[in-house]
Amino acid sequence: MKKLALLLTLGCAFTLTAQTEIEKVTENISKSEIEGHIYFLADDVLKGRATGSPELKIAASYLANSFRRYGVQPNPKTGTYYQEVKLKRVSPPKNVSIEINNQVITDYVFINAASMTSDQGAIFLNYGLANDYIGKDVKGKVIIVKAGSDETNDARAAFGLRRTKEKLAKDNGVAAIIELLKTDDNMWSFIDHNFNGPSLTVDLGDNDKNDGNETAYVWVLDKEGKMAEQLSAAKTISTKIAIGDKQEEVVISQNVIGVVEGTDATLKNEYIIYSAHYDHVGIGEPDKTGDTIYNGARDNAVGTTTVLSMAKNLAKYPTKRSALFILFTGEENGLLGSSYYVENPVLPLNQMVYCFNSDNAGYNDTSLISIIGLTRTTAENNIFSAAETFGLKAIEDPAKEQGLFDRSDNVNFAKKGIPSPTFSLGFSSFDGDVTKYYHRPGDEAHTLDYDYLLKFFKAYVLAGRNIANDNETPRWNEGDKYEEASKELYKVKLIKD
Repeated sequence: MKKLALLLTLGCAFTLTAQTEIEKVTENISKSEIEGHIYFLADDVLKGRATGSPELKIAASYLANSFRRYGVQPNPKTGTYYQEVKLKRVSPPKNVSIEINNQVITDYVFINAASMTSDQGAIFLNYGLANDYIGKDVKGKVIIVKAGSDETNDARAAFGLRRTKEKLAKDNGVAAIIELLKTDDNMWSFIDHNFNGPSLTVDLGDNDKNDGNETAYVWVLDKEGKMAEQLSAAKTISTKIAIGDKQEEVVISQNVIGVVEGTDATLKNEYIIYSAHYDHVGIGEPDKTGDTIYNGARDNAVGTTTVLSMAKNLAKYPTKRSALFILFTGEENGLLGSSYYVENPVLPLNQMVYCFNSDNAGYNDTSLISIIGLTRTTAENNIFSAAETFGLKAIEDPAKEQGLFDRSDNVNFAKKGIPSPTFSLGFSSFDGDVTKYYHRPGDEAHTLDYDYLLKFFKAYVLAGRNIANDNETPRWNEGDKYEEASKELYKVKLIKD
């Protein structure tokens, strides 16, 4: 009987502890506050929160003031809630003309808008991959290639191979690459919007190396693939190309940063990063309603609000481990804010034991939470149980073909060795229910299911608390591709059987 009484007592104590953690979550996360954050961030007034815009600075100020209001401490390096990120905006050249066999090309986008002029014949080089160069003299010449490869030739494949083709061309002394992309009008419109506007990069100042030997790289629309057929069979190809100078300017943007110190004398020296990007893609092509503002409610006002919910909770109820909150600029322009941060951290990276990122495209199943990288770290059970607590099921990335792990800010921390999954809205496939809103003007606050979001946010906060209070430090599962980087960062030996 004594043993039974003891077991019952211990069981009750565990239950009370678990309930207390749940109560800490449910007590200070409200649907009305969630709606308030998302409606503000996705409002037309912010014009789609483009990086470098005055409207994104308004969003940054709103986020900093939210941290301040919650009692989150500022960036320890600056004493403010900001980390300045110096960017370089590059606008495509205004003076451009391209002719192929006397045909004037009007549908093109720049992969690299290097200044050049050329009035010479071109060489058709199949896909422009390594085997295609064998026995070919291409130095100083223009090459024309098909997009993608023999295996796949859609836009995603073309984009994935662009760096490979650009390097091969440069290594072989090619003057310019013209790549013929076979795709439909909808995809081309998307490509045109994302590539023919100004681009942003992190401004490296004196370390921004450019040897002046750039290779111009242009995608040309070949909607039905007829141009590729004709040129592959042509005995000679004439080209006239004139590409003017790019326009460059410095842009200052901000990461928004806050800190909450942990409660445990030892574990407080370990930090959990809670992160999301708060930028979106700004103004773009109108949809069928004429709307030109890409509001970004799902991407990524939801993720930003996820971090705000965590910040509010931990400011009131700190965990054993400390918390570092980072809201990134420039994610949509190439993960710029997080790229800058990992090279300029406000606290040592080897104190960061986990990065719990939140980024979203959309959802098609409100019974799920999709965790990109869920099963790659030892913290997965903490996430599973948190989701179940609020009636949701956590699943691993259901669309690995999309390469989502490498398309959000988490990957920059993973490359440094920090376990870094991404907490995303529930989707079972990257289908039309997702793409309907992904980088579209229709991604507005009023289209969201806030009953689902309330459970989603609670699950994130409880999962974060579980991880931050766990006596076991989270790590990559053995054999993960980032385990070696983790070993170097934390100076630990890999566990071997």
